[in-house]
Amino acid sequence: MNLKRVVVTGIGALTPIGNTAEEFWNGLANGVSGAAPITKFDASLFKTQFACEVKNLDVEQFIDRKEARKMDPFTQYAMISADEAMKDSGLDLEKIDKSRAGVIFGSGIGGLKTFQDEVTTFSTGDGTPRFNPFFIPKMIADISAGFLSIKYGFRGPNFVTVSACASGTNALIDAFTYIRMGKADIFISGGSEAAVTEAGIGGFNAMKALSQRNDSPETASRPFDKDRDGFVLGEGAGTLILEELEHAKARGAKIYAELVGGGMTADAHHITAPHPEGLGASDVMKIALEDAGLKPEDIDYINVHGTSTPLGDVGEIKAIQKIFGEHAYKLNISSTKSMTGHLLGAAGAIEAIACIFAMNKGIVPPTINHFEDDEGFDPKLNLTFNTAQKREINYALSNTFGFGGHNCSVIFKKYN
Repeated sequence: MNLKRVVVTGIGALTPIGNTAEEFWNGLANGVSGAAPITKFDASLFKTQFACEVKNLDVEQFIDRKEARKMDPFTQYAMISADEAMKDSGLDLEKIDKSRAGVIFGSGIGGLKTFQDEVTTFSTGDGTPRFNPFFIPKMIADISAGFLSIKYGFRGPNFVTVSACASGTNALIDAFTYIRMGKADIFISGGSEAAVTEAGIGGFNAMKALSQRNDSPETASRPFDKDRDGFVLGEGAGTLILEELEHAKARGAKIYAELVGGGMTADAHHITAPHPEGLGASDVMKIALEDAGLKPEDIDYINVHGTSTPLGDVGEIKAIQKIFGEHAYKLNISSTKSMTGHLLGAAGAIEAIACIFAMNKGIVPPTINHFEDDEGFDPKLNLTFNTAQKREINYALSNTFGFGGHNCSVIFKKYN
């Protein structure tokens, strides 16, 4: 089958270290931490009292107040990042075939705040069932894609992928597949999440998944460090406009990068713990390389899942060394979650954007907060600790892994 080529023609980001794509990149390149004490609720009784929140956001600058009230924050974030990406793409909505334009977005949880608020209101009342008529449509994870398709009139494939922390990358791979098989020309794709709530922090605390470094939030996300003690919860959204290459060229679009391969696997091991030998992670990178028609030595940079958990970081590095062999020592590897925290279903989207910027700027964003080497990691690996490094990057690979054993990898190529 003659597969179409897929390129990125627009990007938008709303993150804990910047409310636009450019601000996000500047934060990454300069090693800025987005972690700080929680402001959305009183977290004083929680084991973890900090997170990577979106900051200084006035939603009503982007969304009419009446419309915003119909949306959970995760949908608001999706709409705001997509607005930036669509404007950036230069797409003329009057000149495209909207039946061949779709939306595939990702969210691991969906409307957690809405669910929490509605159930809390009911449970603390007199038992009379009074629920907001928008409760269900605000909560369901697919609604971000629904709102986006309505706003832009895109009538092609429309759904949300739910594969925990792999959801955003899962969405990109699905959109990529539809386009290269000739079933669509354009997709709004990415991921959004807004889980910094009492239920979100409390639930992850109960699992012992979060860092509890309350005395130093800005240094709490420390992937590969000897003293890492869990991930830092983040929130936000990232959007990429994916487009068939000839369609993009015909309209004179700016092209950021080409998406050349993707892979999806399962650990089939445990509901939350990664496979100790990184079996699913190694499989998914191998599949992504094969899908792109590349050899391991073609890859220059890997943006790792790298959440700062004791087990997860180890399994991923084992997988990289298994697949890349000696070339692993020539790679730049970094975890941008050291700066953004873990955006769950939005992680893959903003990390894909990080890869695209890294290629176009010739700069590898760092893994910040490295203080002490962990003897479990080979010191000859370049984990890009603490400071960004200059490097020509022609191919970048991004990994995202989720609870349930979901693994996704995507590969981007520098567009010339």
